[in-house]
Amino acid sequence: MARLDSEPRVWSVGALCLAIADTLNARFNPVAVKGEISGFSRAASGHCYFNLKDDSGQIRCAMFKRAASAVGFMPRDGEMVEVRGKLGVYEARGDLQLVVESMQRAGQGDLFAQFLKLKATLEAEGLFNSDRKRPIPSQPRAIGLITSLGAAALHDVVTALQRRVPHIPVILAPASVQGANAPLELLQSLQNLVAWHSPLSASDTSNLAIDVILMVRGGGAMEDLWAFNDAALVRAVASCPIPIISGVGHETDFTLLDFVADLRAPTPTAAAEMVAVERSQRLQELDAVQQALTDSAMGALDKMSQRLDWVGGRLGRPSNRISEQKSKLERVGQSMQFALKAQVKQQSQSLKTMTSNLPKALQNNLQNQHRGLINLQTRLGLLDPHLVLERGYAWLTDEAGQALTHTKDFKSLQDVSATLADGQVKLQVK
Repeated sequence: MARLDSEPRVWSVGALCLAIADTLNARFNPVAVKGEISGFSRAASGHCYFNLKDDSGQIRCAMFKRAASAVGFMPRDGEMVEVRGKLGVYEARGDLQLVVESMQRAGQGDLFAQFLKLKATLEAEGLFNSDRKRPIPSQPRAIGLITSLGAAALHDVVTALQRRVPHIPVILAPASVQGANAPLELLQSLQNLVAWHSPLSASDTSNLAIDVILMVRGGGAMEDLWAFNDAALVRAVASCPIPIISGVGHETDFTLLDFVADLRAPTPTAAAEMVAVERSQRLQELDAVQQALTDSAMGALDKMSQRLDWVGGRLGRPSNRISEQKSKLERVGQSMQFALKAQVKQQSQSLKTMTSNLPKALQNNLQNQHRGLINLQTRLGLLDPHLVLERGYAWLTDEAGQALTHTKDFKSLQDVSATLADGQVKLQVK
């Protein structure tokens, strides 16, 4: 127990601030505080500084860049927020300071938890996969627009589209963007645009082909944007045959629609700027193409003209060319006549020579043929079997007319025919 007359400990300023910071850390940290933002500012470094106040007091806060980048909205003066962080002392000024590590709008804790849970469920279904997202056509035939008729976003989007792409038709499908009925109305408007895009038959050309859909609304608190976190709407967007651009809230606002849409725009106006290439740019591209085609055509004409001049120089006057060809043709004709007369004369002489030699050659050929014929007759006569029979031989055959040339061919009492030089005799073997 300290003595009453003892002297108090003398602290250095820095040591006292450090001791207070240690006491605050041990007694309070981590701490959660709810209050209204006041004097909010963001430094070039990305760190944020503000006061958190209520009717009975205020505390100075610092939120460094890492924590500030994780906040899902843009903090503004007058907003009620809930923060978590650590109390400490800023030694340079000796101020009590709350170093904020996380921030959310007041009363949104349950909604944010629901948001994260539903996000995890839909993400597990593969609805947020980047490989299922489709490219946005650069020049859609028509644009579908889903938003509230009374929303400022409608005016912003229509103004931007009129300025950038006034030639592209816009099909509006109105729906509430806030409240209990908003999810169902948004879903119905999406279905209406899909039905508009798909005619009842191939011959039905009354409806314009919608190639992209904008779903937009302005900024607000999480509960104001909650319709765009509806699970049925998210699944319908995922299965929609038409690419969808989401433009809900401000740049720091995120809904589940942003994750499932084929393209997310930070604001409604940005969505209108991203939906198609600006008309003036297309006109510039067309002008460039036209100029390129003109230059190419003129270059081709110049080359053809130059070639024509060159050919004309080599060809000369057509009349001179024709005269030369006529003279050449006459010379060729005369040469052909002389050659034909000479050939006819030569053939005629050869024919006369052959005609004069024909009788003598024919006579010699006949004599040679006669001598050959006599020689063949003589040789044929020598082979006549009757000449052999004239010398006392006989030709023996059986009843079938087969020749009998060996003793083994004869049988007892066999009838045999003997052919002699002057006829046949019937014999019998004994």
